[in-house]
Amino acid sequence: MSAKAFDTDVFKRIMVYTKPYQRRFNAVIFWAVSLSVFSALRPYLLKQTIDGYIGKYDPHGLLMYVVFMGIALLLEVLSQFYFVYWANWLGQDIVRDLRNKLFGHMFNFRMKYFDTAPVGQLVTRTVSDIEAIARIFSQGLFMIMSDVLKMIAVLIFMFYMNWNLSWIVLVAMPILVYVTRIFQKKMQVAFEQVRTEITNLNTFVQERVTGMKIVQLFHREDIEYEKFSKINDRHKKAWIRTVWYNSIFFPIADMISALTLGCVVWYGSNLILGGDQQTTFGDLFTYTMSISMLFNPLRQIADKFNEMQMGMIAANRVFDILDSDEQVQDNGTKDAPDFKGSIEFRDVHFGYIETEEVIKGINLKVDPGQTIAIVGATGAGKSTIINLLNRFYEINSGAICVDGTNINEYNLESLRRQIGVVLQDVFLFADTILNNITLHNSSISRDDVIRAAKRIGIHEFIMSLPEGYDYNVKERGVMLSSGQRQLIAFLRAYVSNPAILILDEATSSIDTYSEELIQRATETITENRTSIVIAHRLATIVKADKIVVMDKGLIVEQGTHQQLLNIEGGHYRNLYDSQFLVEEKH
Repeated sequence: MSAKAFDTDVFKRIMVYTKPYQRRFNAVIFWAVSLSVFSALRPYLLKQTIDGYIGKYDPHGLLMYVVFMGIALLLEVLSQFYFVYWANWLGQDIVRDLRNKLFGHMFNFRMKYFDTAPVGQLVTRTVSDIEAIARIFSQGLFMIMSDVLKMIAVLIFMFYMNWNLSWIVLVAMPILVYVTRIFQKKMQVAFEQVRTEITNLNTFVQERVTGMKIVQLFHREDIEYEKFSKINDRHKKAWIRTVWYNSIFFPIADMISALTLGCVVWYGSNLILGGDQQTTFGDLFTYTMSISMLFNPLRQIADKFNEMQMGMIAANRVFDILDSDEQVQDNGTKDAPDFKGSIEFRDVHFGYIETEEVIKGINLKVDPGQTIAIVGATGAGKSTIINLLNRFYEINSGAICVDGTNINEYNLESLRRQIGVVLQDVFLFADTILNNITLHNSSISRDDVIRAAKRIGIHEFIMSLPEGYDYNVKERGVMLSSGQRQLIAFLRAYVSNPAILILDEATSSIDTYSEELIQRATETITENRTSIVIAHRLATIVKADKIVVMDKGLIVEQGTHQQLLNIEGGHYRNLYDSQFLVEEKH
């Protein structure tokens, strides 16, 4: 795998997010410069103390320079504090802005994107990958900048103090820089693999935890454990590779630093013993400190560059999502008014995959206030009608109109506000019943919810639960039965007062009591509003104003219950005889 040691394009995009915080960004640079100056000043003051006051035994001058070194140390500590604090603060603000942007961006994606993108991968991008970007500022960029400035300042002071000894250091530095460069390239590849395996882990765990019931029902615990162990082992090996590179690099860097110090001491001692007036014992003492201050940052730069690379890799993954052209095209300029409720499908073609049509040129008209039932075999395209009317997916050709206007001409928010949907697979958040009904819409009050619940006949059921409307249903509503979740979904759709209602009934596997409540709720909320019902029970079909029969993506029959029964050998008649007639007898 090839990888750039430093991706300038990604770095430039990240830096765009610092613009709202330019003053703070400049302040971090100021404190970085101050830190480098005060850090490099201490060795110079030590040299002056040794050569000027300890060797000549000047107590007054010695005390003065000790005070100077104390002041320099205090200023260095203050600079370090403000530098680290402001750099981390800036990083967290940038992360907050980027995470908000990413999360908001994903809200507008087509359903097609979520059909193929693993949930675990999206969680990784939104949480851990963005957190890694923060380390670009807290542990990477500014730390590297501070270390480079510190090295430059130390070198300047070293040449100012004794250029003869400084040349030895300059000879050793390119060797360490070369070793560091190789290390960075190896770590870039290793960290890319680490991020990939973290994503694989998150995706696997998320899917298995969500599907734990299936895992246990089919006794797949051992099999899934083995799969997890293999992914976890790959993750471990990816991290071990980074540990291996660190284990090689840092001892080599320490060895180069130690050899350089040894050469300086040996050469400096010879100069002093040879009578060189420019080299002093103060130089030797100072250079032991200066070499450490010069080589340690250079060695640490490699480690901080690793953090930088981790953040850059994470940023690249986040930008891939931000650059995804998967958003629903919301080019409509009209606000959807209070719909009368007429719906028309005009020669609509659609396929989840372009080459495989699911809807094959259907024409359908629904009058205002009319209730139609859609029936057909599994895969006939019934639920796709719901997806297309809400613009979860874009049609391949044809037109869908509401009140005579193409739905593409309405802005998306106002269109969906006019359409209420009760899906077969009800999703509830880990929150109270009240909040799952209102979805935190401040315009819907508790009293509104209670009145609506009484009207459709489920108030008593809600009040029978612990804490009533304040009962927390936990993740995905696990504290409720499927029928109870369905009732909450009915109430959620009803309180939004939609002009058009779509019901994907799910009464085939619920208890009789819940079914009776759902039937009553269905009759109430479909009254005097345009309703499309994907029907699974005979009672709903018989009461519909019109029944639409679908087969293999086509509308093959339309009419009332009695009209369709009169068609000998018709699709509906066959469906009724094989499915609904059995239900009627029971």
